[in-house]
Amino acid sequence: MKMSAPTTISVAEGLRLSLMAVGINALLAIGKIVTGVFGNSYALIADGIESTADVLSSLIVWGGLRLSLKPADANHPFGHGKAESIAALIVSLMLLGAAVLIAWQSIREIRTPHHAPEWFTLVVLLVVIGIKETLHRRAIQLGRHLESSSLKGDAWHHRSDALTSGAAFIGISIALVGGPGYESADDWAALAACGVIAWNGLRLLRTALDEVMDAAVSPEISDLLKSIAAEVEGVAGIEKCRVRKSGLHLAMDIHVRVDADMSVRQSHAIGHQVKDRLLASPYRIHDVTVHIEPDRM
Repeated sequence: MKMSAPTTISVAEGLRLSLMAVGINALLAIGKIVTGVFGNSYALIADGIESTADVLSSLIVWGGLRLSLKPADANHPFGHGKAESIAALIVSLMLLGAAVLIAWQSIREIRTPHHAPEWFTLVVLLVVIGIKETLHRRAIQLGRHLESSSLKGDAWHHRSDALTSGAAFIGISIALVGGPGYESADDWAALAACGVIAWNGLRLLRTALDEVMDAAVSPEISDLLKSIAAEVEGVAGIEKCRVRKSGLHLAMDIHVRVDADMSVRQSHAIGHQVKDRLLASPYRIHDVTVHIEPDRM
């Protein structure tokens, strides 16, 4: 459960990846819609429409990351970290919306007889799958390194696109091989992929809601931070420790016990040592409030 320390380069890479994804998604959306129209694949047209939502999703992630990195100011004394969590919340809702849209479109096409897709749609789908899977892996890698919920959400937007394209590839292949009576196979395949997309949307939504509502971090991380504070000379024990995620960093309040007969100056110095030790740890802490309590032993 150890959190790696972020670097400016890593954050910059995340911002660049989000902007690059905007351009790629726009080109893919146009390519899929055009190919779907000429290739008689309604699943590909729906997939292209869903890709337009990916453009907005990547823009939201980019904006959320940039805003979350702004330092604290008079109106936001605790910083702008929540912007990243809000972006993750919006992206997860968009992912669920995409699942509903694709499911609705697939059911409509299943109920409407249509011609089988053309073979060249398979080539386009293979290209789309390769590009979107590459974007997913890069975004999920950066998202895990930075502990960025919005980047992870955008990564699953890329994966959802790859899944629906993969399902369409399988369905179109079945339709072409099966012949008459199998024209709607790509629609059934797209409908099946919606379940995976919706599940990941719900999983990401829960994480984003936890961050927005200041849910506690895992007990493992909290225990590690308490052990770091307890190693400071003069600390008799830890009474309370509350840790929450704020954007790409952690914020915490910690109550440390010191000798009840110690002077205010001495206890204040210990409190500063505890804060400095925690800020210097590899757990990406940007704000620490240390409360001094008299040791009752």
